Amino acid sequence: MSIRDWPSLERPREKLLARGAKALSDAELLAIFLRTGCAGKSAVDLARELLHSFGGLRQILEADRAGFCAAHGLGDAKYTQLQAVLEMGRRHLSAVMEQGQGFENPRMVKDYLRAELRHQPREVFSVLLLDNQHHLLGYHELFQGTIDAASVYPREVVKLALSHNAAAVILAHNHPSGVAEPSQADKRITVRLQEALGLVDIRVLDHMVVGEAEVLSFAERGLL
Repeated sequence: MSIRDWPSLERPREKLLARGAKALSDAELLAIFLRTGCAGKSAVDLARELLHSFGGLRQILEADRAGFCAAHGLGDAKYTQLQAVLEMGRRHLSAVMEQGQGFENPRMVKDYLRAELRHQPREVFSVLLLDNQHHLLGYHELFQGTIDAASVYPREVVKLALSHNAAAVILAHNHPSGVAEPSQADKRITVRLQEALGLVDIRVLDHMVVGEAEVLSFAERGLL
């Protein structure tokens, strides 16, 4: 049966308009993105098949071009559309934080860092630079590899912060293992960076560790 033959409030687009996007399942959201199905399958059927094949919505969203385009019903056109949608989401979060609104909502900061870092296959150390009103001045990925005292250089972080006239920073890195619990090395480098940035009157507001299921905040844990 075609989706057009379904009751109106069971069709994904009509359901979204009537009840909002949060009311839709992963398959229904993906079906709206796909727009059409294929021979013998509605868009929702195809979406369910893709979710099963990839292992979930996140895996589809983070698939590389080759893996994405190899799936039945997908291709370069859908891949470019998806990448554009994801980038618009990241830029929306960035724009909100540039206006200062994001830092009234720690969850939004976590969502932004999750979007930037969770898919990274290696550890990436990044810095959010803030002005004295906590507006976002910029997001920079500085170091890659295992995060320890040998691979994160405080002088580079200080130089970057001074070049943007930052008044405060939020440090962040991901754990590809998926476990957000901070290591002893994470704690040591945080102390070193606090000390180095403190010498030039730049505050470290937080250090966030991005894992698979959560983003851990040093400030919330009382580690700062």
